[in-house]
Amino acid sequence: MSDNVTDLLLRWREGERSALDALVPLVYDELHRIADAHMRRERDPASLQPTALVHEAFIKLTAGADVDWRDRSHFLAVAARMMRQILVDHGRRQHARKRDGGERVTLAALDAGESPRDTDLLALDQAMQRLAGIDARRAQIVELRVFGGLDFAEIGEVMQLSRATLDREFRTARLWLFHAISVDGAAPS
Repeated sequence: MSDNVTDLLLRWREGERSALDALVPLVYDELHRIADAHMRRERDPASLQPTALVHEAFIKLTAGADVDWRDRSHFLAVAARMMRQILVDHGRRQHARKRDGGERVTLAALDAGESPRDTDLLALDQAMQRLAGIDARRAQIVELRVFGGLDFAEIGEVMQLSRATLDREFRTARLWLFHAISVDGAAPS
């Protein structure tokens, strides 16, 4: 299936509209799984449904974004990033309405599908942006693992890194994020 998805992505990139139509049923379930994982981490999951998240991400993915698709893993990574951004934007709108002062983020179990429900996505996003400014590769690994739900083999494919490197970089990034969020929101130097 991965080869078929890659072929369809390449054909879509070349402008073949029928390739996109054939691609949707092949990736929809996987996108929905990623959206479900995102929604399990939300404090207020009822405010946005996984299906709505998938549809909004897919609209953004197909709205003329000129992405040089490489393969299935790359597509899922970009989709996961879109979903994260949609949730962050949604969280900002919710926060603006409530003006609640925010909550602390606990990252003790930060991993794919294991983040606590009370994670403040806005604080995590701000910490992720700071991490990306310091170490873009580590930020991308966390994004693919936590927000994309990709396993280390898939991340290794996308980033062309070994399992040992991914494990080490992920652990280091997770500690950095924990520190950045738990110490008065200040990023470590």
